[in-house]
Amino acid sequence: MSRYLLKRILMMVLTLWIIVTLTFSLMHMIPGDPFASESDQLPEQILLNLRAKYNLDEPLPMQYLLYLKSLVMLDLGPSIKSETRGVNDMIKDGFGASALIGLQAIAVALFFGLLFGTIAALNRNTWIDYTAMVMAVLGIAVPSFIMAPLLINYLAIKWPLFPVATLTSWKHSVLPSLALAFGPLAIITRYMRTSMIDVMNQNYIRTAEAKGIPTFLIVIKHGIRNAILPIVTFMGPLIAGLLTGTFVVEKIFAVPGIGKYFVDGIFNRDYPVILGTTVFYSAILVLIIFLIDLAYMFIDPRIKLSSRGR
Repeated sequence: MSRYLLKRILMMVLTLWIIVTLTFSLMHMIPGDPFASESDQLPEQILLNLRAKYNLDEPLPMQYLLYLKSLVMLDLGPSIKSETRGVNDMIKDGFGASALIGLQAIAVALFFGLLFGTIAALNRNTWIDYTAMVMAVLGIAVPSFIMAPLLINYLAIKWPLFPVATLTSWKHSVLPSLALAFGPLAIITRYMRTSMIDVMNQNYIRTAEAKGIPTFLIVIKHGIRNAILPIVTFMGPLIAGLLTGTFVVEKIFAVPGIGKYFVDGIFNRDYPVILGTTVFYSAILVLIIFLIDLAYMFIDPRIKLSSRGR
């Protein structure tokens, strides 16, 4: 167990270092710098002082080492475009809003995805199955940035059930959460249907049926628990993505989340904001994938960490 944990922690650190290095390199390959748009408005000496303040006058290897040094100290640096707030403050302020709509989207997608997938599998090749699959295909085909305006049009304008923009109450979080949940719900439904059909054809399910155990108990105790393993694998990147915010949906609903700062950082070429939000998202992703691997052991006792490590 300890060897497995040590190995995974080292892999997580290596993964984050590769992501930081690639993001830093790609970002500086773009011509210009954050002050390029102001070069015609400010005196040359002020531009030189600004570049020196943010270490942009240093060679790229030195900038890279300075950033790694601050990153080890959990300091994501100051924002170039915001004089009063650092990247740590932006992430601290935005993560709450992103996590709120993300958790709600995960709950909706997981609950209804497992429910619809199980119902479709138990009613295979019937109108219930076909209806669920058609809805799943539509959910996968229609992206969240298309679903968001549709929800606004029908649930906020034609039928004013929920408010739009900002995040001042729980009602404001309903529409962005639904927009984020629709796609994952459809994918979970398809995964669950396929996995449940396979599980329900296993010999131990037939044995349970022969013993006279009610179908409902068979599905709950034996079917869902074994069919959920593929869903657990898919949930890692999904949870990380939804918790840290989906940039377009947050922009559409004016949610003050991490996505807003990331998009603004790209437009403003705010290097620390771009790097900081990327590192934060990557850290959440690798951590959740690690926790998902540990969850396998509890979901399926046949899976042992030692064998997975080998």
